[in-house]
Amino acid sequence: MVENNSNKIRAIIVDDEESARDVFENLVTRYCPEIELIAKCSNILDAVEVIKNSKPDVVFLDIEMPKYAGYEIVDFFEEIEFEIIFVTAYDKYALRAFEISAVDYLLKPIDIDRLKAAVSKVKNRFDLKESQQRLSILNETLKTNTLKNIIVIDKGYQHIVPIGEIIAIEAQESYCNVYLKDKKYIVSKNLKYYENVFAELDNFFRTHKSWMISKNHIVNYSKSELIINLSGEIIAKLSKYKKIEFEELIA
Repeated sequence: MVENNSNKIRAIIVDDEESARDVFENLVTRYCPEIELIAKCSNILDAVEVIKNSKPDVVFLDIEMPKYAGYEIVDFFEEIEFEIIFVTAYDKYALRAFEISAVDYLLKPIDIDRLKAAVSKVKNRFDLKESQQRLSILNETLKTNTLKNIIVIDKGYQHIVPIGEIIAIEAQESYCNVYLKDKKYIVSKNLKYYENVFAELDNFFRTHKSWMISKNHIVNYSKSELIINLSGEIIAKLSKYKKIEFEELIA
């Protein structure tokens, strides 16, 4: 272990492959001088023991490991008092789970710029309550293979939003308005991002270049005006090019 330096971010690496641990250590040592590596572990149980004894600031954690998957580490702690950056070669669905939970991840092989950016986020964000919320949503999504909640960040604040409560999403240049019954969040994501996130959910439909709606919240629809009235008195636009497909959806 390295002697503690209070000006550095104390970190451990968890990966079941020795070569992967060594490669990652070399990258961190070379490109992230603010990181103080205090341990390397080959499995979750060893990592849990090191974390409880050494209290690192951040854990670089491989997802695919024998016995316990990386994301299951949250089951061993009542409170997560450290940041986690997952390191993964996972499939497209799992990456979508990382995106909706706003949990940081690095894809193998590691991109240096992305590694630096992830470390920079850790340096500037030590809100452990928010970290616990993000990890809980990731854990739930990966274990159940179901999207139930999504993290949205509005004006720097993190909110857990049940997907069933989302009425519509409206594009505003590089931002989106996410509408719920009694509130609206302004999020720095474009509409294509949400279209990808909700791609496998039957109840969301892109009605217009600027609108995506939940069919569960449709009140009525004007064929002549090409507008859709939704819950919460929200009015969405319908493109003439989407009219036939939309009418089939609500038939």
